[in-house]
Amino acid sequence: MRNREFIENLILNIISPTISIFIALFFGGIIIYLLGHNPIETYKEVINFALGNPNGWGYVLFNATSFIFAGLAVAVAFKAGLFNIGAEGQILVGGFVSAIAGLYIAPLFPPFLHLFITLLFAAIGGALWAFIPAILKAKLGAHEVINTIMMNWIGYALTNYLVINTFREKGVVYPLPQTAKLPASATLPKLFALFQKVGINIPESNPLNSSLIFAVLAVLFTYYLLWRTKLGYEIRALGLNPYASENAGISSQKIIFVSMLISGALAGLASINDVLGYRYRFLDNFTHGMGFTGIAVALLGKNHPAGIVFSAFLFGALDRMAIGMDVFTHIPREIISVLQAVIILTIVVSNEVLIRFLKRRRKTIYA
Repeated sequence: MRNREFIENLILNIISPTISIFIALFFGGIIIYLLGHNPIETYKEVINFALGNPNGWGYVLFNATSFIFAGLAVAVAFKAGLFNIGAEGQILVGGFVSAIAGLYIAPLFPPFLHLFITLLFAAIGGALWAFIPAILKAKLGAHEVINTIMMNWIGYALTNYLVINTFREKGVVYPLPQTAKLPASATLPKLFALFQKVGINIPESNPLNSSLIFAVLAVLFTYYLLWRTKLGYEIRALGLNPYASENAGISSQKIIFVSMLISGALAGLASINDVLGYRYRFLDNFTHGMGFTGIAVALLGKNHPAGIVFSAFLFGALDRMAIGMDVFTHIPREIISVLQAVIILTIVVSNEVLIRFLKRRRKTIYA
């Protein structure tokens, strides 16, 4: 029994995503060939650009850091049976609130508290933007997909208005609106020095910063929450069977509300990589689809923290490969977006096919 369950989990959680990646590479190769390029040589060149040097690895880890937070945010909601499509807006608002806190609230406190304040407000901003969909879902049963999508657009418009008309850096005109630079005590240090000490020569210009450490802590926190606490058990129970969980005494309203707030807080923390660790300020619309990529990361990672780490790394590498493809091969970088889309489509299809196959197999065994 245990051996069979292990094999089934292996098929669903490892073999299925691996097949999806190879299928995506195959279809991407066809497109590259039709554009008049050698797919194998192209893949070699862009993979070497992304992973063949310390600077490339630094960028991949930098990209993956945000995707880890975003993937965890989506996964927590998924585990409760909720589809949080609002991570994009929650990241945006979390980053904006964090920057404002760093500029106007942190200076009221001693410097050693400044970073804690900006991190805290990043989580608060994301949770705040998940609050309305959480209330509407828990109290009225309003579908969270519609509500979170609408909150994304409100988040875009609100932060854009505020950063242009109220909090824009004074005296300097930029192509994109942004706030003033945060005090150094409220930002995250880069990691190049740490890597250089162990012989990995990541240059000082590389954006990789210590938000990677907080992403790892978020992975450990999410795993502990979902699989080692009563709340986590109730979240997973509600997601698996809401009727049975309610009959067992679990309050669906409470779990929906709490799950959405935790999801929003994790999404808000996805902003710290860019706002606190890279630009040291809020830049209008800095997310560029990060929250939506988090959905793909969570799906490929099977909503498990460990899977999300590997999935985030893959999507971080794909983002870096897109730049290499654009610069060195002159193939449109949108090819990478096609690969990402094919991965998600094949994950969904292969999951359904494999689940049906395993069900038929069980029936044959027990017949």
